[in-house]
Amino acid sequence: MFEIFSLPVIERLLKGLYSTLEISFVSIAVSSFFGLILGILMNSQKQWLYLMCRFCLEFVRIMPLIVWLFLVYFGFSRWFGLNLSAISSAILVFSLWGTFEMMDLVRASLKSIPKHQFEAGLSLGLHSTEVYFYVIIPQAFRRLTPMSMNLFTRMIKSTTFAYLIGVVELVAVGKQIIEFNHKYVYAPLMVYGLIFFIFFLICYPITLYSKKLEQKWS
Repeated sequence: MFEIFSLPVIERLLKGLYSTLEISFVSIAVSSFFGLILGILMNSQKQWLYLMCRFCLEFVRIMPLIVWLFLVYFGFSRWFGLNLSAISSAILVFSLWGTFEMMDLVRASLKSIPKHQFEAGLSLGLHSTEVYFYVIIPQAFRRLTPMSMNLFTRMIKSTTFAYLIGVVELVAVGKQIIEFNHKYVYAPLMVYGLIFFIFFLICYPITLYSKKLEQKWS
């Protein structure tokens, strides 16, 4: 009988989960840092900077993540003579995608702050830079947080594409377990059901917290 909850199966799934979380959390950290910087730059008054950021955003959005993964792992790494592992390639792709998505969220959050907030800060004697960092950004951050958490859940779920370039993440491990136990009819249902439950435990608290913040700050 197929024992989905046997210790060896759980250990293998945990190793796959570790790879999933490694890709997710590193990509989220990188995306948050660079996305915040680029979002602020994109919101500047320099038109050429905005157009350049917009072009990069649309270019990254148009290309499917699967194509990006193949392009970086099988193309760029060999073209430039880089020794990139599958996990490194996945982190690079998800960080790039997440950075520009975060950049657009930061831009939209900053843009949503009424102009009179900036004018009110100036009337209090603050410098324009001080108004931006002490008045505009804190308000924009409250609007950004719920949206960014939605992006983070998307990034966590999208890491499942990484198995296509050989990353032994959660779904890849599940597929291996199913193939090893192909004689058992209910193996796919039990394994993928468990994987679904694991992703639910990871993503649902983030979604729930995002909704609470949105209600609190609305």
